[in-house]
Amino acid sequence: MNKGFKALVSEANQQIVTHSVEEAMNIFNQSQALFVDIRDRPELERDGQIPGAVHVSRGMLEFVVDPESPYHNPVFSESEPILLYCASGGRSALAAKTLQEMGMADVSHMAGGLKGWKEAGGQTTAVS
Repeated sequence: MNKGFKALVSEANQQIVTHSVEEAMNIFNQSQALFVDIRDRPELERDGQIPGAVHVSRGMLEFVVDPESPYHNPVFSESEPILLYCASGGRSALAAKTLQEMGMADVSHMAGGLKGWKEAGGQTTAVS
């Protein structure tokens, strides 16, 4: 293997906007972005999610944001900034880079993911 996931995540983090958990909490409290949870469904059911977050599994993200896709979710057609998160920050970094490559300008991710959010006392809601 020429390039592992650590190298890919490191490269992505050099090209995207990364918010600390504290910055993300401030953005959340001021309703300044659409929070998008890209974890898999079993993770949501086990750990909950940030209140009001939109769930899109990482594997479907490109299809859900593209208006030409039959899977498109119109929430991604709005001009609201997008803040992605996953469990700890790796998948969301890669996803943010991909969305930028697709032409989305106002996209970022949260370092530390839901784990960091919970450790900082952030709210979560149960998902069933």
